[in-house]
Amino acid sequence: MEQLSAGRKLDQAFEEVGKKKTLSFEVDLDADVASLKALDAASDPEPGEEIPDEVAELLSGAKITVTVQSKKPLEKSGEKDLVGTAMKVSTSDGDLVEYRVIGDYTYIRADMDALGKTTGSPLPDADDLPPEAGAMKDVLQGKWVKFNTKEMDRAGAEDGPASSLDSKTQKKLVNALRKVVAREVEFKTTGGGDGTEHVTATAPFRTLITELLGEIRPVVKDLPPGMELPTAKDLKDAPNAKVTADFTLKNGELAQVDIDLAKLAENAKVKNLGLTLRMREGTLPSAPAGATTLDLNDLMNGFLGGPVLSDAEIDTSGLNGEDVPQG
Repeated sequence: MEQLSAGRKLDQAFEEVGKKKTLSFEVDLDADVASLKALDAASDPEPGEEIPDEVAELLSGAKITVTVQSKKPLEKSGEKDLVGTAMKVSTSDGDLVEYRVIGDYTYIRADMDALGKTTGSPLPDADDLPPEAGAMKDVLQGKWVKFNTKEMDRAGAEDGPASSLDSKTQKKLVNALRKVVAREVEFKTTGGGDGTEHVTATAPFRTLITELLGEIRPVVKDLPPGMELPTAKDLKDAPNAKVTADFTLKNGELAQVDIDLAKLAENAKVKNLGLTLRMREGTLPSAPAGATTLDLNDLMNGFLGGPVLSDAEIDTSGLNGEDVPQG
């Protein structure tokens, strides 16, 4: 009876989330630098490929904040119903990357100095870029830039059709997941003060993931190339330790989720490894003022593909007079 009661309480909490038109939450990686380095060492990296201290420090303090706003309740919303989306990745030293999708535009800014130090690939100084770099200077200076989302989608469609799950497929997916959860996950509930309850969900990791993927595979069999799901054979060496998620409910609504992943480290000397998700009020996504427009050529040639080059800087010798495709 407790199993049904605890599982049903959790179901109802997620149903309440689906009724909202605005959802805000933050995700923290609950891990210290020593645990991350121990986990990396246990994976037997090649010499020189060990996780850098800077990356371990960044990850240990990383926090992701997400807000989604829709015209309809989220459970009934499609992509066309979204009014705004915002995501921010922060560290103990400040915001690292932030983007917002509002109307026809995507807005983005990043601490490029911090990203360069973390990746070990320092970026050029904005003052060193040629005048034709345009808004790329703003990118390097960490200012807001924007680009037309539909133009980017059209450019992506030239490389192949976009694949998304229709509402019918999504419902099949949810039903498949619920079947596996009901079969493999053990629920328990404990009371608390001030309307607070805890529902814990425990399941063996490899068994749960293998069965989830087995149910999902027929539903999403038409994934685009390069997005194939791992097979049961691929997962045979995954740890099968039991993982527990602790859901905090406040007056029946989901308030926080804590997942302890330390047992998955198996033989690594990991003391602290987990994820925490907190529901927040958040602020509604809005278009930042003063964002510079980054055109598609700037984005593809500079931000994604390297420094912007003028025609005079492109060496066309050796092409035997063949026509050079124009961007």
